[in-house]
Amino acid sequence: MHRTTDSEPLSTAMLRTVGESSTAERLAEAQRFVYGPILDRVRHSPFHTNALGHSVHPPLTDITLGSWMGASLLDLAGGTPSRRGATLLVSAGLLAAIPTALAGAADWTETEGADYRIGAVHALGTDAAVFLFLGSLVARLRGRHTLGVGLAAAGNAVAASAGFLGGHLALTRGTAGRDGPTERGG
Repeated sequence: MHRTTDSEPLSTAMLRTVGESSTAERLAEAQRFVYGPILDRVRHSPFHTNALGHSVHPPLTDITLGSWMGASLLDLAGGTPSRRGATLLVSAGLLAAIPTALAGAADWTETEGADYRIGAVHALGTDAAVFLFLGSLVARLRGRHTLGVGLAAAGNAVAASAGFLGGHLALTRGTAGRDGPTERGG
């Protein structure tokens, strides 16, 4: 385990720690075991394509996260008249999360080493965000709007944290443009 130095940002140290973590490795293996049949299918599906010149996962995240952020903005600024619209956006984000997750899982099957471990933690975070938004939707549909707003806010915070890891994989590590597994820097 490396220590953070004055010249190393905390975010870099955190990413390195996750990438080297034996706990993240065990999490990744558990996910591969649980989702194995799905992973095999999505790896050979339209969800795993470079038709855009890169993975389809990153642009799909924009739909999911944009819907959820839009719901929270309506919750904060729209008042009572915006509740229906916020509920619709939470629902749209949940529907969009399905192809987004499938595309991300397909990409993850092509990783190894640190990318594999960081991807597993990213996936766990996005799964947690999905469940928070599912809870938000259920609360909203049952008339418990305040609880739904709180769960959506928590879901956005978790999604942002998971998105930090996913963004690192796609932009810094280059996983969104890969043709196959490679190991970059550990």
